[in-house]
Amino acid sequence: MWKRWNGTWVGMALVLGLFVQWTDRGLISSQASEKLQSPRNAPSFNWDVRPILSNRCFKCHGPDLQKGDLDLHNRDKALRGGKSGQPAIVPGKSDASELIRRVISSDKSYRMPRGADPLPEHEIAILRAWIDAGAVYEEHWAFVPPRRPPLPPVRNPDWVRNPIDQLVLARMEQVGLSPSPPADKAVLARRVALDLTGLPPTLEELDAFLSDHRPDAYERYVERLLASPHYGEHQARYWLDLARYADTNGYEADYRRSIWPYRDWVIDAFNRNLPFDQFTLEQLAGDLLPNATLQQRIATGFHRNTLVNTEGGTDDEEFRVAAVVDRVNTTMTVWMGLTFGCAQCHNHKYDPFTTREYYQMFAFFNNTADGGRSNDPQLTFWPEPVAREREAILGRLLPQLAQLAHPWPLVAAARLKPVLRATEADRKKLASLQPAVTLVMQELPQPRETHILIRGELRNRGEKVEPATPAKLHPFPADAPRNRLGLARWLVDRRNPLTARVIMNRVWGQYWGRPLVETSSDFGYQGDPPIYQELLDWLAVEFMDSGWNLKHMHKLIVTSNTYRQSSRLTPFLKERDPENRYFARGPRFRMDAEMLRDNALAISGLLVRKIGGPSVFPYQPEGIWFNPYSSDRWVMSTGGDQYRRGLYTFWRRTAHYPSFAMFDAPSREVCCDKRPRTNTPLQALVTLNDPAFFHAAIALGLRLTTECSGTPQERATYGFRLCVARQPSPEEIQPLVALYHASREKYQRQPEAARKLVEGPEIKTTPPADVVEWAAWTVVANVLLNLDETLCKP
Repeated sequence: MWKRWNGTWVGMALVLGLFVQWTDRGLISSQASEKLQSPRNAPSFNWDVRPILSNRCFKCHGPDLQKGDLDLHNRDKALRGGKSGQPAIVPGKSDASELIRRVISSDKSYRMPRGADPLPEHEIAILRAWIDAGAVYEEHWAFVPPRRPPLPPVRNPDWVRNPIDQLVLARMEQVGLSPSPPADKAVLARRVALDLTGLPPTLEELDAFLSDHRPDAYERYVERLLASPHYGEHQARYWLDLARYADTNGYEADYRRSIWPYRDWVIDAFNRNLPFDQFTLEQLAGDLLPNATLQQRIATGFHRNTLVNTEGGTDDEEFRVAAVVDRVNTTMTVWMGLTFGCAQCHNHKYDPFTTREYYQMFAFFNNTADGGRSNDPQLTFWPEPVAREREAILGRLLPQLAQLAHPWPLVAAARLKPVLRATEADRKKLASLQPAVTLVMQELPQPRETHILIRGELRNRGEKVEPATPAKLHPFPADAPRNRLGLARWLVDRRNPLTARVIMNRVWGQYWGRPLVETSSDFGYQGDPPIYQELLDWLAVEFMDSGWNLKHMHKLIVTSNTYRQSSRLTPFLKERDPENRYFARGPRFRMDAEMLRDNALAISGLLVRKIGGPSVFPYQPEGIWFNPYSSDRWVMSTGGDQYRRGLYTFWRRTAHYPSFAMFDAPSREVCCDKRPRTNTPLQALVTLNDPAFFHAAIALGLRLTTECSGTPQERATYGFRLCVARQPSPEEIQPLVALYHASREKYQRQPEAARKLVEGPEIKTTPPADVVEWAAWTVVANVLLNLDETLCKP
């Protein structure tokens, strides 16, 4: 017994010593350091050991491949050992374990991993300590259904507003951190408005909130934002990345398609707070629901967002199968957070999923009527607003046209011209109204056979398989049909360990710029473990217990004291937690591509807030759409459509909107789970010079000259508040006023240059007579719109 415990403590002491030594030398990244700071008293298989085995061993001795008949993924098989006849692991005896002898050997032909660098000493020490402690295997944390954790004690209970705060604060205190002070009220108002609606508050909304001194003023403000129709638009933007929504088919010619009604369905679903389980059912299998409604059929456009190759001479079946493969991979990424697509050609190298199981999942999607070279089946319908307008016009037209039905031809002829003149406007409007078209899913009456495609090759068919879900995961509902509807029910089953976690992980990432599980599309063995697993599990269980209520979860997050903290990075926090992994300060990062443009348009007053409808064409440089196989051209919208939210911008997969691409928006050819966030000089050139952004500066300059009649200092203050919500300091106003005076002096000498500067945007108000004044404030407005604080969430 003493030998076992002595070995355990020696191993643990070695781990601690090596950790201190490596971190002192600066050789371990902050993320790796945090993984070694496990709160457990002994090495944990999930936290400490599995990452080593997964990175170093499973490629040859894991779920997919067992060289030498050794499987380290399974405890019983690891204890038995491989062809050598020696047990790889002897619980309590690391020195007697073949695994340790192999990894420490100096003989390269004997040492493992073969052909790779030897394991570092601290990893060997972890393996020794774990074996000496009994070599306990644990189920992977993400494959165990979440349970609501008990709330831990904290030293500062007065700071806690809801359970999120208690879970976060406990971890903060554990690592020697404390919360930041509350954010300024104006800054918080702007932050939460951007987070919930994607738009900044107007000054009227801001001042109303600042003057509301009731104890629940902030909660009331949040409720108003959640009730805004712009909430659904903002949440839809994240979902459309996952749904790989686009207005074109993709591939070489990349022809247009009409699927915008699906986008509008998503917006509406978020606005009416459709429970997420129903949200799932309708998108994956709305057509299979009993007495499916028009909107439920439109919802199935989720999986019609796949690419379609309409090029002549192609193999239809090849591209149909490619679409089905995409549907399998997207479903498992969006709802399960798994790299399930790795099993398409071979058993998964790391996770417990086989190629057979991949094609059993494939079978759920293999029975739809869409082919490889056509957008059919498509649904044609009259959208409700258009249908109402059409009925109103017909109601006016029919009585007048009925006058022409007279038994005497001469009388009818005499009435013809007056009736045509009286009805001309209505007839033209009626002719301009068009029904909407969208792509939908439709099940075949006779299911296709599904075979394993050996090595993923279309013409290399293996054995026949039936629809089924992976054995490692929760059981398929006993009363569910073996089709897309049954699969959707399996995804939102309370026994599913992943869906609620995966969705809450993404929602948290929306607010903080980083999810709780960094590898948000990989909750498998190779994925990063969450630092706050208790918080993630609490959110997941609360989400399900609330009836899959997304608005409830958003409100919980934004009303927590964790969210309300100041985002100021102090020297102490910069040293101890530079990446804000422990959430000891508020979130602050640059907005996404569409938000940057929406924010500028909203501040300037140019933004047209119309909800829904076909995609629009704002300003875009010439030549972006050049394609020798297509005569399609970008024609800029007019009448205000060019100033609508980025959500409605026409999305061409092979040439998506350039300023969005510059700020890391995806092409949407495949599901995008998390956008990168880069920082390049070209991005600054876009926000400074791109006409879409400079038009906003012109319009903001006009606002400063027409809406504020005070001194230059007062006008600069007004513009500053429009952009960042808070009051500026005198030191911040002085350079803006100096820039105004210098610009006015310049344009007084060059009035023609002033006129040219402010040309371009469709201005809603009458332009001022003093163009020089307008031009000078336009220069100041361009600076205000390009402040780091304007471009970032505060």
